[in-house]
Amino acid sequence: MLYLFPTLLADVNWQKCLPQYNIDKILSCECFIVEELRTARRFLRKIGYKKNFDEVTFFILNEHTTDIEMSDFLQPAMMGKDIFVMSEAGLPCVADPGSKIVLLAHKFNIEVVSMVGPSSIYMSLMASGFNGQNFAFVGYLPVKDMDREKKLRQIEERCYKENQTQIFIEAPYRNDKVFDSIIKTLRNETLFCIASDITDSKQSIKTLSIAEWKKQKEFTIGKRNTIFLIYK
Repeated sequence: MLYLFPTLLADVNWQKCLPQYNIDKILSCECFIVEELRTARRFLRKIGYKKNFDEVTFFILNEHTTDIEMSDFLQPAMMGKDIFVMSEAGLPCVADPGSKIVLLAHKFNIEVVSMVGPSSIYMSLMASGFNGQNFAFVGYLPVKDMDREKKLRQIEERCYKENQTQIFIEAPYRNDKVFDSIIKTLRNETLFCIASDITDSKQSIKTLSIAEWKKQKEFTIGKRNTIFLIYK
């Protein structure tokens, strides 16, 4: 089987966010597909993994991994062994590498199991007060200011025309630049939610209109893991 194993969003006790069932399953596994080896090993030790890493198989799956390499990753599953796909944070394959290996598993008739765990995207939507029946995750916005502002106007229009919540993310070091573009570009009446450090002790989630956000003097997000949401 190919198990899709969500990991923690923040440096917290795993018992706060992960079911015991998940932990029991992964502690017996000896084959993993991960994005970054060091992070994966650190997480496994955190949850009590005792096996010798020299006797454990780790496949690295990132933007540089080829389709041929991915086929090799699934050989253990075709021989009856379980493989766990681990994200860097949150859900595998959602704003995270992994979808190609899952599609390949279906092609090879390998059973795929999605495991329960934290998702910053869904948890921020839950806490935003926005439409949870019609929403879109649009990933990263363009880097250039003019292109970003054009994209913001487009997705804002979808909020109003389609009654659809728009969700997006940014590299933490660009959070405040994106915030400035949003405040500059969107309508005053548009609702805007900033959800930072989900599940962490420093978590903050706040929804205001653009007009109200403009009144927040000297507001900064900083380099925090943040989800942005807009709605009409």
